[in-house]
Amino acid sequence: MADKQYDVSEATKRSVEAYAKRRAILREEYIKQITNPHRHGTGEGGTLFDSGIQRFMSMRATEYEHFKPTPKTSMYGLGIIVIPIVAYAYLLKTTRDAQEHKYRTGQVAYKDRRFKFI
Repeated sequence: MADKQYDVSEATKRSVEAYAKRRAILREEYIKQITNPHRHGTGEGGTLFDSGIQRFMSMRATEYEHFKPTPKTSMYGLGIIVIPIVAYAYLLKTTRDAQEHKYRTGQVAYKDRRFKFI
């Protein structure tokens, strides 16, 4: 039933099958090399060099060297870092000022105050 696909042309089907065959061969070669118990004897060490993983790790190491600030990234920085810090500082200041006002005007007795020793 899988070989009767009417919406795929014959050329596309052949190219997909060739790609799958190449991928299977490469997968088998990779597994053969990675599971070889005698790799240490050749002086190569116990790890297998994978160029894709090396490119990924190099990209992660030099990520900030290639960063270009844009208005979108600036807004992210403001929204995630600056605005929450400023909002929290404003909240702390207003609540402490209100509490201090209550203490100074005598609305809260000394025995009922929190943080008496600070």
